[in-house]
Amino acid sequence: MQMRTQFMLSVAVALLVGACGQGGSSAPADKADAGVVNLYTARHYDSDRALYERFTEETGIKVNLIEGNADQLIARMTSEGAASPADLFVAADAGALWRAQSANLLQPTSSAVLDAAIPANLRDPEGRWFGLNRRARIIAYDSSKVRPDEVDTYEEIASPRFRGRLCVRSADSVYNLSLVGALIEAWGPEKTAEWTRGVVANMARPPEGGDRDQIRAVNAGVCEIALTNSYYYIRMANGDDAGDREVTQRVRLAFPSLDGQGTHVNISGGGVAARAPNRENAVRLLEFLASPEAQTMVSAGNNEFPASPNVPAPPPTDAYADFTAHPMSVAVYGRHQAEAQTLMSAAGWR
Repeated sequence: MQMRTQFMLSVAVALLVGACGQGGSSAPADKADAGVVNLYTARHYDSDRALYERFTEETGIKVNLIEGNADQLIARMTSEGAASPADLFVAADAGALWRAQSANLLQPTSSAVLDAAIPANLRDPEGRWFGLNRRARIIAYDSSKVRPDEVDTYEEIASPRFRGRLCVRSADSVYNLSLVGALIEAWGPEKTAEWTRGVVANMARPPEGGDRDQIRAVNAGVCEIALTNSYYYIRMANGDDAGDREVTQRVRLAFPSLDGQGTHVNISGGGVAARAPNRENAVRLLEFLASPEAQTMVSAGNNEFPASPNVPAPPPTDAYADFTAHPMSVAVYGRHQAEAQTLMSAAGWR
């Protein structure tokens, strides 16, 4: 119910924005223009803008940005229907890509370049979207109170050892929804429901803030462990804020394993819009974003891990890249998200 309410609110916002003739930071370009590609993106990073500028320099194709969160963009594309100028949809979560796919907003793309660059478990089996960068959902822990072997599996997050000692963001976080979706795929709903109840029992405080807030809370002694995405921690460890850098001297990272097969990873990725008026340009941009150059630039600038196993992570991300990623297909996360939300809500995870 909570997800449905949020989605309906997003639809209302998108329709209002569409009526005003704007979306995110810019209005859409003309429906068809051989010199542009209309990118509906839920990613808002300087490193991405640098990529689009590089693409334009290399191809002469202008990237027209229409920005918003994933649900707003999905609602907008739905409301635009056949008149949508969307060429390419990009989101920072496999579940969001699945929602766009389920709404029939993405079309299959056959590309030898993309198939060669992106492993099969990081893309839709029918080619409707492709992962471009990876982020691991891991544990930040107080190294003065917690041993690494106490946080080397996902089960341990919910164990009695950490009663009242866990910080975590809300159940609405797409990263948490996708993690719980992956656990449903691996464990089934009964064991996953038990895990969500354990997570709630272990909360040191009601969920609040983003991932960096959880890491800072560990340092402040509010909790001993926290769930976070890898790239937030890497930013803090290598950023300009001296306080955040100091935090990461005490707070360390653990890459827990799921059933002994590796760490849960999510993706940022994109797919060609179902009615893309500039389809060839959209495919060219998607192939560019999957290139070693682009994956390296994003990894360096935003501290995500490249999707391709053949592209090494550059500094400073490389210092955290030596982990085993779970081989599960990220395409399964989305179809479990509604059930994940139900289990989390039933457990009291707000």
